[in-house]
Amino acid sequence: MPVSTVSIPVGQWFITAEGVRWWFDSGSFALDFAYTGQIGGLRTDEQLHAPDDLTRWLHERFPVAVGAARSRDLFDAIALRDAISRMAVAVSDGEPVRPADIDLVNLYAATPDVPPSLAGGTRQAGRSVQTVAQALSTIARDAVDLFSPGNTERVRCCSGADCTVVYLDTSRAASRRWCSMQRCGNRAKVRAHRARKAERAAA
Repeated sequence: MPVSTVSIPVGQWFITAEGVRWWFDSGSFALDFAYTGQIGGLRTDEQLHAPDDLTRWLHERFPVAVGAARSRDLFDAIALRDAISRMAVAVSDGEPVRPADIDLVNLYAATPDVPPSLAGGTRQAGRSVQTVAQALSTIARDAVDLFSPGNTERVRCCSGADCTVVYLDTSRAASRRWCSMQRCGNRAKVRAHRARKAERAAA
């Protein structure tokens, strides 16, 4: 059960080194945020070079208005992102998580997050524009859910032989194997098909 009550769509498009566009459902908004940098073998370009980059990313992902980021916000965002990244890789590898990273996530999660609201009212309740700090708290609270004991076995690496992309398996049967069927899933199918074809030919 998510810690934050704000509903935020999960998943994003990536482009391979060969120029192929593919959809990656990380299973977690906190993991989506982690993928603004490098995590789990997926070498993506750094997306948060300046405060404006952070502002743009938050505006694209949050369903409510978030204020403009400042330099301090960018510093905080990258610190939180990198902690989430290290934790995700450690959990997927079955390794212990650094206490300092847990402390950092807990610190951001303890501050006020972006509150939920119902549409259709006649008055504005609370802020009309949320702060970047509130947005980071919402991400941190999602990370608390991501790394909860109930998800320990569901934070995984892709089963592709040459892929170490980390995701949260949200399937009911906990049977997800690939970062994406468009990417590693299809590669595995092609390899299996070629192997069967070679066996038939040898027979």
